Amino acid sequence: MTLKESLKQELDKLNEEQLKQVANFIAFVEFATTRVNIPFWQTATPAQRAARWCESVAPRGTASPNLPDAALRRDSIYDA
Repeated sequence: MTLKESLKQELDKLNEEQLKQVANFIAFVEFATTRVNIPFWQTATPAQRAARWCESVAPRGTASPNLPDAALRRDSIYDA
């Protein structure tokens, strides 16, 4: 006799209140074994996070205009 068959026989012997307790226990076991979805950033290494960031910004390309080199010179930053 398998475990499943023996459990079925034992369940047939239980009254309604005992069956409710068994059902509650089964629900508890199912809840306890459900996998919690952990966010990527909590489990990823810094290299994995950097790679994911690079992948996310790559499709954007260079649609925005670049600043000319003159705009980045120290003397032109403080000009008003």
